[in-house]
Amino acid sequence: MQTVYKNGKKLRYGYTTGSCAAAAAQAATLLLLTNECPEKITLHTPKGIDLILTPEDAKIENNIASCAIRKDSGDDPDITNGIRIFSYVKKINDNRIIIDGGQGVGRVTKAGLANPIGSAAINPKPLQQIKNAVKLAIQKANYTGGLSIIICAENGEEIAKQTYNEHLGIINGISILGTSGIVEPMSEQALMDTIHLELDSLYAQGQKIAFLCPGNYGVNFARNILGIELEKAVKCSNFIGDAIDYSAFKGFKKILLIGHAGKLIKIAAGVMNTHSSIADGRQEIFTSHAALLGASHDILKNLMNAITIDECLEILKNTDLLNPILESIGKSIEKRLNMRVYNKIQVEYIMFTNQFGILSKSDGALELCKELKNEK
Repeated sequence: MQTVYKNGKKLRYGYTTGSCAAAAAQAATLLLLTNECPEKITLHTPKGIDLILTPEDAKIENNIASCAIRKDSGDDPDITNGIRIFSYVKKINDNRIIIDGGQGVGRVTKAGLANPIGSAAINPKPLQQIKNAVKLAIQKANYTGGLSIIICAENGEEIAKQTYNEHLGIINGISILGTSGIVEPMSEQALMDTIHLELDSLYAQGQKIAFLCPGNYGVNFARNILGIELEKAVKCSNFIGDAIDYSAFKGFKKILLIGHAGKLIKIAAGVMNTHSSIADGRQEIFTSHAALLGASHDILKNLMNAITIDECLEILKNTDLLNPILESIGKSIEKRLNMRVYNKIQVEYIMFTNQFGILSKSDGALELCKELKNEK
């Protein structure tokens, strides 16, 4: 695996449960169709990094081929590190590739997630990664029929108890995750050091506005909707408060924060480290502001049971409470941001979701966007 230097340390990249599932499925498919399991599987990840992985426990029983790939998280702390992801493959009487979850892989029981209720908790990107890997094996074996593929996770039910899966409505196992296929080694200190270095660099280049985004959603929204160059953004992950503090310390006189509501709404309650393991009060924030504005008991109950911001918005969209609630939350966000910088520098924000667009913004946010775009 590749390595990266962070905080003066040489750290290894790892690979996701999605990559494990894809490689295991490819190996098991080759075993089923050719009666031979390769010693190594070369897997091309969405990030562009090729993995060379070793199948384990390969066998055929009752016309079902199975293989496992052992998860390696590199130097990133991960409770799934070292577990094996299994794939079980059999032929079926049509031309489809059908993928489902088995033992140790969770099931979705609530709306609002990336997968429909009742389906296995295999996220869309890993699902596509599995299909692509299996198609390559099918082509190599010159097979023209269909396949059923079951993905399982060793000790998945026990490991899931240490995650937020049950809270999100995913039961009886872990999720198969990974948009890039690669786990990047990022300790908290290493990540904060990286944020500081990026802000240092932009300040040295003469950028006057510290442009912060918690993650890819914010960066993509800024580029695609607002037309702001990606090179001007610093991805601050969950460390919004630290990034604001360092921007002020560095000497930036203006800060622009653009992010998905799943992160930014927590600021309304003064939460400046938005990782779910630190604080996850999204429903409580929506519910408390709705209560102050006179929402009915049924609406408040539904808001508290919602698992995503978009679900909260769906509950409110046909009422006359939606805009007042968003305005109330927005004022709280603005107040908390200004408190963080002691009202000494300008801080503007834009909060959005992909489904509903901009939900809330500070008065000077769009003007600051224009100013940022005009900076050379």
